[in-house]
Amino acid sequence: MPTILGQNQYGKAENRVVKITRDGDTHHIKDLNVSVALSGEMEDVHYSGSNANVLPTDTTKNTVYAFAKEHGIESAEQFGIHLARHFVASQEQIHQARIRIEEYAWDRIATSDGNSQFIGADEVRHSFVRKGQETRVSQITYDGESWQIISGLKDLTVLNSTNSEFWGYAKDKYTTLPEAYDRILATQVAAKWRYNWTSDDQRMPNWDKSYEQAKKHMLQAFAETYSLSLQQTMYQMGSRIINSRSEIDEIRFSLPNKHHFLVDLEPFGLKNENEVYYAADRPYGLIEATILRDGVEPQIPVDLTNL
Repeated sequence: MPTILGQNQYGKAENRVVKITRDGDTHHIKDLNVSVALSGEMEDVHYSGSNANVLPTDTTKNTVYAFAKEHGIESAEQFGIHLARHFVASQEQIHQARIRIEEYAWDRIATSDGNSQFIGADEVRHSFVRKGQETRVSQITYDGESWQIISGLKDLTVLNSTNSEFWGYAKDKYTTLPEAYDRILATQVAAKWRYNWTSDDQRMPNWDKSYEQAKKHMLQAFAETYSLSLQQTMYQMGSRIINSRSEIDEIRFSLPNKHHFLVDLEPFGLKNENEVYYAADRPYGLIEATILRDGVEPQIPVDLTNL
């Protein structure tokens, strides 16, 4: 039976680029992991091995580093837009470019005050410590006419030590889980949200401000929702973002339930009054959903965040 070529793409994955911006004695750092995927007129290279339409992946790698110098890195999204536009506009055979970026955040190290015995300690503005919280992520796709910008985060671990219940669920002969009327609710958030900016004719969002505000509303909703289920909390997190940020139309969550089980202390003659827990890493419940602005069609792939 004859075969035909289906969807295909190629590029250079996980280009680590660190950009230092020197503002006198004060330095700023951007730390990105950039993956480039290109698609277009690539039938010949698959069928006959002709590389005539293939821009080498080594060239895409070099472009990432050159653009860090030429354009700087204002934000992950803006950097990805520069790259995607370049590959589609400069290579006739490339019809679409997809740029995926992870950004690793750094905090400036607080140094000693002016009374320190260390000379000049109060003037150090070039030392950083890697943040241990979430990783910021972006996916920029461009086909020469329209843009799709999907941003978000992963590995953001959050916990409520109370104001969470889980009861009234369906039961069968295999159900052993006791109902809980005061439990720990914890999860490691993976979230992707889609911007409604799709054209150069539209006003571009402030990417950094939008990210910080989306994260703020997400965390506030997690903290302020009295939860009867992780699904309910997740829906409130997505709704808060969409209702507060007009530039975002869709958000998809993948939330593993980081279970905390009460430890049985009765064998030791002790009563456990919701104080001592066993934190289980697996297996875990995995709760996923897309929350949309009313009237908007979903576009974020359902497998972009899940297992």
